[in-house]
Amino acid sequence: MQTAKTISYGYVREVALEFEEAVLKIEAALKTEGFGILCQIDIQAKLKEKLGVEFPKYLILGACNPPVAYQALQEEINLGLLLPCNAVVYEQGGRIHVGVVDAAKMLSVVGNPAMEAMARQVNEKLRRAVDRVAAPAAD
Repeated sequence: MQTAKTISYGYVREVALEFEEAVLKIEAALKTEGFGILCQIDIQAKLKEKLGVEFPKYLILGACNPPVAYQALQEEINLGLLLPCNAVVYEQGGRIHVGVVDAAKMLSVVGNPAMEAMARQVNEKLRRAVDRVAAPAAD
């Protein structure tokens, strides 16, 4: 059974998928939750290019839910410093992991109580997306 790992700044699950399949599934799951992918950063490729070092597969996805981002930016114009919400797909020890940032923890640095409900809503959506990727495929 795959278990979720809640870390102080995110939520990560090991998945029984190949890396590329996990990427496609988290993108689709995020889309289902209203997020689009604004950018992808291939850490493995960048570390090889810039430092000449080998690193396992590691992809950062910058995800944005436009209605929530719009609402948040109206509340806190400088919130763009903390956007977008990041998701990751990485390989560690031959296993694939999918994770998302903890939006409530991230937005807590803003110190605006009006953002708490929004952050909880974003966390629910992000975690559902990860759980959807980790769920066994229906036959």
